[in-house]
Amino acid sequence: MNASEFRRRGKEMVDYMANYMEGIEGRQVYPDVEPGYLRPLIPAAAPQEPDTFEDIINDVEKIIMPGGSASEATLVALLAARTKVIHRLQAASPELTQAAIMEKLVAYSSDQAIQMVATLGTTTCCSFDNLLEVGPICNKEDIWLHVDAAYAGSAFICPEFRHLLNGVEFADSFNFNPHKWLLVNFDCSAMWVKKRTDLTGAFRLDPTYLKHSHQDSGLITDYRGSNKVNEALLQRINSAKKIHLVPCHLRDKFVLRFAICSRTVESAHVQRAWEHIKELAADVLRAERE
Repeated sequence: MNASEFRRRGKEMVDYMANYMEGIEGRQVYPDVEPGYLRPLIPAAAPQEPDTFEDIINDVEKIIMPGGSASEATLVALLAARTKVIHRLQAASPELTQAAIMEKLVAYSSDQAIQMVATLGTTTCCSFDNLLEVGPICNKEDIWLHVDAAYAGSAFICPEFRHLLNGVEFADSFNFNPHKWLLVNFDCSAMWVKKRTDLTGAFRLDPTYLKHSHQDSGLITDYRGSNKVNEALLQRINSAKKIHLVPCHLRDKFVLRFAICSRTVESAHVQRAWEHIKELAADVLRAERE
């Protein structure tokens, strides 16, 4: 591709993206495809000759786009904390093996903050842990404190919200997700550590515990349990494909989350979504009474 064609194709891609943004309301909010749909649609081997630009764009629209629709920082911090503790204990007691130490390690959790983590804005209900309370305790007891601000951390660029960061100086690591509020493409998770070597030392090799498959991809949700009405409503909403809601469990309640994630959403869209939800909720309640 010479410079002239590169310039022309670049303009075509900008047009493609602009057309996508202008026509996004005409697309489904959630794909019809199932996991693995892409495999039979692509060649088993790379082509011997290059495809034309037009063919590539057609493939994007017909094959890739129908399948379009986080954060690993907590796990990274946990692994770094584990490695740091193992090294400290082995330095004090060289006779201890890594296996002997690992079987004694414990990660504490609550219903909102996972694995030695203080959360600044949980995804479920945007609740905050008090860093000024938990931070000094973690520092005194030599416990790694990870601050998970994945959901609400982007708000801290605003001076009026900085007070919610009070106590962050006690943290060993901190992360937030710019893709959630700062118009950055998914998936973008920014992470800081107080001491760089604690993090790099935990990943010098390729340990087997980092290997994974697709069972944790979030594509399959287990709806067993209580709150059948809300579960039925969620199923109707997402099956209609006009809007898409993601559920959560909050204090044993099955909650439907209405999260606005696009900068182009207007009040009319919210109102239309609410009317749609009310209509489907009425259908669910009517079915329950029958």
